[in-house]
Amino acid sequence: MHRTSYRLGHDDNSKSAVFGLFYSEIIFNMAAWENDEEIMRFREYLKIPSVQPDVDYSACVEFLTAQARLMNLPVMVYEIVPKKPVVVVTLQGLQPDLPSILLNSHMDVVPVNEELWTYPPFEAKLTDDGFIYARGSQDMKSTGMIYLEAISRFNKSGKRLKRTTHVSFVPDEEIGSTYGMKAFSESQEFKNLNVGFGMDESAPSPEPDELIVFNGERTSRQVKVTCKGEPGHGALLDIDNAGEKFYTILSKFMSLRAEEKRKTLPPINTFIGDVTTINLTQVEGGVMVNVLPEVLSATFDVRIAPDVDLDEFGNMIEAWCKEAGEGVTFEYLVKNPQVYSTKTDGSVPFWNSLVEVIEKMGLKLKCVTCPGATDARFVRLHNIPVINFTPILNTPLYVHAHNERVHADMYKKGIDIMEKVLEALANV
Repeated sequence: MHRTSYRLGHDDNSKSAVFGLFYSEIIFNMAAWENDEEIMRFREYLKIPSVQPDVDYSACVEFLTAQARLMNLPVMVYEIVPKKPVVVVTLQGLQPDLPSILLNSHMDVVPVNEELWTYPPFEAKLTDDGFIYARGSQDMKSTGMIYLEAISRFNKSGKRLKRTTHVSFVPDEEIGSTYGMKAFSESQEFKNLNVGFGMDESAPSPEPDELIVFNGERTSRQVKVTCKGEPGHGALLDIDNAGEKFYTILSKFMSLRAEEKRKTLPPINTFIGDVTTINLTQVEGGVMVNVLPEVLSATFDVRIAPDVDLDEFGNMIEAWCKEAGEGVTFEYLVKNPQVYSTKTDGSVPFWNSLVEVIEKMGLKLKCVTCPGATDARFVRLHNIPVINFTPILNTPLYVHAHNERVHADMYKKGIDIMEKVLEALANV
């Protein structure tokens, strides 16, 4: 809502006139938002409770395929894995043999604690001041629908783009994408899309003129270290002790954590996506307070910065285990491969085109490394450049939070931005 500032005097009549204008504006904006077809479609999608775990995606597929047909856009549904559908809506280009543009989003959302929400999380409530409250309003049904609305506008206007654009909606991103984009990206159906450049989710920007983009992400590793020793009475000190070994390992991991954390603090202020994060997440072992444990284990969630050599990192953990003593080993519960970031040095024409069109709109890009993980990593693994791009401005971050929301005006502005961005990218 666009508010106008007034200097209020002591005259009650003047006050009444001002408040009358103010509330007239609210009523006008509410009517515009409620009757806007693009917002109506967005809210309808948000009302589908595609909540992890064990999502039934049939309602999402039904909605998306129906919208594609209403928009007169070709749509395909692939089930590389049973009950894990991938919906692909296509805007055919003038030169379909050229590598295509892929705009990807995921259909699933994280769980909610409904008692802590102001409005029901799957009501898609549109408030008087223009906010749409719903799980998925930021992560990431908004971005998916912005992508879809952008290609719909081109199709409706009859304006043709050089390259074909595919908008994909995939399952299970919130639980690791094993049966979602990972499986899809390895399929012949994905290869047939002939993708030359991709986009995926980043994050809404709190700034009015600067969009956040990711050109890469850290490598996720889950490391479990097991320390074995001789069991015995809790009063003893002179035996092979699992606790001592455990302490050595814990000190090594937590010292590195502290070192990396210092990089994020003043005066260095490194963005968290560009440092390695280590967090102790599970501890196991012991049978009784007065019995020395035979086995103690610690599990760490590790997100390795893009500039770190993964082999050297693994060798470092192995050296720590040897230093801790005999019977100390480690294993990877999750060992993702290294995925190289998309270059932003001028060598990728699509990136150059994105920067140019954003600048023409009077906006800026803040390019950082994604601190978490997105489906883009599976596409980059196939040597396809991907930029994570959520065109939502002036919006506080409520990803995975209670009262997740986005303003209707910022959502509409996002479609406007995406329309211009797509025109630039698809004509490279």
